Amino acid sequence: MKLSARNLIPGTVKEVTIGMVNAEVVIEIAPGVEMVSVITKNSVERMGIKVGDKVEAMVKATSVMIAKD
Repeated sequence: MKLSARNLIPGTVKEVTIGMVNAEVVIEIAPGVEMVSVITKNSVERMGIKVGDKVEAMVKATSVMIAKD
């Protein structure tokens, strides 16, 4: 697979919560560091995503904001 996105973050699926339409997928990208993705239930089923799978989170955003106290 070839992608134009450069922000691919490898991780391991830690939790999958499936709802009626969408699913929440928690990915551990480093010890104690998680990213959460909400994708369609159909995508989870079609891709066979399950706890323990090695995946890559693809981040594509038009802006990144920074906050500081």
